Order: sequence, then C-alpha cells, then structure tokens
Amino acid sequence: MWRQVCVWPLALTLCGLVAQAQTQNAQLPQAPVPNTLKLPRGIEVQRATPGALPLSLDDAIARGEKYNLQMLLVIQNERMVHGQVLTVENSLLPSLTAKGNLEAEQIDLAALGFKPASLAAFGIDPATFPIIVKVNTAEAQISMNQQLFNLPAYYLYRSAQKASDAAHFSTLNGLGSVTLSVGTQYLLALADAAQIENAQALEKADEVAYEQAKDSHDAGVGTNLDMLRARVQLQTQQQAVISDENAFAKDKIALNRLIGLPADQEITLTDTAPYAEFAELPLADAMKLAFQRRKDLLSLQSQLDVATRTQKAVKTERLPTLAFDGDYGVLGVIGGLYHGVFSATGKLSVPVFEEGQLRGEGEVAAAQVIALRQQIESLRVSIEWQIRAAMLDVQSSHELVSVARSNVDLATQEVQDASDRFRAGVDDNLPVVQAQAELAAAQSRLVQTLYQYNQSKLTLARNTGVVETQYKVYLGR
Repeated sequence: MWRQVCVWPLALTLCGLVAQAQTQNAQLPQAPVPNTLKLPRGIEVQRATPGALPLSLDDAIARGEKYNLQMLLVIQNERMVHGQVLTVENSLLPSLTAKGNLEAEQIDLAALGFKPASLAAFGIDPATFPIIVKVNTAEAQISMNQQLFNLPAYYLYRSAQKASDAAHFSTLNGLGSVTLSVGTQYLLALADAAQIENAQALEKADEVAYEQAKDSHDAGVGTNLDMLRARVQLQTQQQAVISDENAFAKDKIALNRLIGLPADQEITLTDTAPYAEFAELPLADAMKLAFQRRKDLLSLQSQLDVATRTQKAVKTERLPTLAFDGDYGVLGVIGGLYHGVFSATGKLSVPVFEEGQLRGEGEVAAAQVIALRQQIESLRVSIEWQIRAAMLDVQSSHELVSVARSNVDLATQEVQDASDRFRAGVDDNLPVVQAQAELAAAQSRLVQTLYQYNQSKLTLARNTGVVETQYKVYLGR
C-alpha cells in the first residue's frame, strides 16, 4: 500500500536529478519597453540596447549567475527536487478530504419487479401507492487517512530531505562553473584588447620607420630595399591588427553568450587585466579547504546519504504497516430528516509472497551505495591532483610573466638602439625590422602569460571550491 503512496524508486531518482509590454497615453510620455523579448514557450532573450554597454568583471559574473543557461537549468532542477520532496513528505501527513453531494433520483418500482397488486393482501389500495418514486438526497462528508506505522515511508522521507541538499549543492557547483567560465572569457577578452593596443602601437612605429626609409630613398641616401623591407613590415603589422581585432570581436560575442546578452550587443570592458602576487597556499591547507568547500564532493556525499537511507527503507519493507481510514458525514432526504453516518477502518498490511521483489530492490539500493562511495573516493583523489596541477600552473605562469616583462623591456631597448643607428645612417633598417618583430613577439608572450597567470589562479580557486565567493581575492582585485 505504501509503495502506491510513496513510490520508493522516486527517492532513488532524486539523487540522480526562464512580456513584452508597452503603454501609450496622449498626456504622458511613452512607457519604457522591457529589455527582453518573449518567444514562444515562455523563452525570454535579452535585446540589444543602443550604444556600448559598460561591463566590469563583477557585472559580467553577476549577469552570468542570473542569465547563464547552465544556472537556469540547475535552479529548475533544484525546484523539481524540492517538489518531489514535498510529494514524499505528504505521504506521512494526515490526508483530510471534504466533499458534498446532491443527488436527484427517479426510480421505476415496476421495472424493479414490484407489483402494486400484491399490496391488497396487506389492506393497502394499490391505486394509492406510486409506481414512480422520486428521491432527492443531500450528503456532506469528511474523510481522513493516516499512516500510523510505516518505517519505509519514514526513511524515504529522510532520504528525500538529503536529496534536496544534494540538489542545492549541485546549484552551487553550477554557480562555480559559471563564475570560472565567465571570468576566464572576460580575461581572454582583456588579453585580446591588450594585443590590439600593442599591435596598433607597433603599427604606428612601423609607419614611422617606413616614412623614414621612404624619405631616405627619395633623398638619395637610402636604398630601395630598405623602403620595401619597411613597407612589408608595416603591412605585416597591419595584418596583425586586423587579426587581433577579429579575435577580440569573436571573444566578446562568446562573452555575451555566457552572460545572456544578444550577439549584436556592443560591450565596453571597463576593467584592465589584473596582476597581483599570489600568496603561496600550502597544499595541506588547500586540500582541507577543498574537502570542506567543493560542492561536487558535498553533493556526492549528500547523494550517499540519500542512497543509505533508501537502503534502510528497502530493508524495512518486510515489516508490517498500519494505517487508518475513516469518514464522518450526514445523509438524508432534502427537506427531511438528516442523520450522521460514519466508518472507521484500520489496515494492517504484511508482505507475504514478495521476497523476489524485495531482494531485487535491496540489490539496487546496495549497488547504488557502493557506487557512490567509490565515486567519492575517486573524486577525493582527483581533487588532490587538480590542486597540485593548478598550483604548478600558478607558479610557472608567475615566473613566465616576470621573464616576459624583462623580455619586453629588452626588446624595446633593442628597437630604440636599432632605430637610432638607422636614423644616424650607421646601418640599414634590417635590424630595426628584426627588433620590431622581436618586440611584437615579446609583447604577445607577455599578454598571453599574464592571461595564463590570472586564469590559473581562477582555476585554483575553482579547484578549492571558493571561486564563486573569493575570485576577487585570488585575482588581487
């Protein structure tokens, strides 16, 4: 009986499991149009706004938390699990139902076999007895049923409570994933913007070098080879600017996608690429923090609690269950006499020939408990190598940033020296072109290593389970 009410496989499933309006008035200004477009089936998408939208890293992450599809899905999944928990909980609460009936009925006594002539034997005139009888009745009734003793239902309710915790941890885990994805994409867009600035500065320098070579050639003191070499370098740098601008535009579209903005929405990144020394975090402290804060680990542990309590519910299926059903009401002919009516039933259910089904359910529950324990142990091992790898990335990328900065300074000085020699007529412009190429490569490596450094710090924050709350601390903002 309790399986029909509670359905214990529901508890097993629990651990596996987003208008346009406008008013016008001749006396009033037009009301603003909401910045959403409602599509069929209730889907809403943001519409582009005129001009560029200023967007900081904090704004981008906040929008991602609100509009990212992954977050919307995990939030709805948590709502679904909460609804299922309420369904299981309701099976343990008293069920009280009130109803009322009005009934009009016309009965043909002759069709039922009654013969009026038979009344003569009792001294009743058959002509005075109606053959067609009309009966109008009214009834009001209250019914109640209650599980008095049902251990399987109780354990299922306790497991459903843990399923709600598991769903909540899954939502928080999705929040961390969105924070990492949006933060990484924002940093990548900032790196693209820095590449464009460097490429444009080199383009201006190459343009100056080309004009100098052209003037020297026109004055008869320079060679045609110097002018051609400078023009090739200028056009090569122009190609780099075009390529960097294209990459920047595409990465901004990808960022728009992550935070729920339309692809044609122009955005302006208001932050700059952060750089801050990251205080060394001991491995033991990082591991301890991760075991306490990793939402995927906490979710698995909650799922294990669900499976363990479900296993208890399966083991108690062999016990009898006791339930009570009862109702009380009044019934009578309309306009006549009413009288109370009631019933009370106690139900004792004992499983007899269900051993095969009970053993099968027990095997399923036991297998799920073992599988979840194995997943937890595997994840704990994975957390250690994830943190170790992230720490190595943070350390190496920090050293790479230091070397890349030194290379940019040296390459800048090399360009300056080669340019001075060319302007003084001591040398041709080949060293200048070579130095410009080396400077471009050094600047590109600096931007890339700075992005890798910040991204590795975000990854470390994600691997320790605190990225959604402490990403600013890790980035040094």
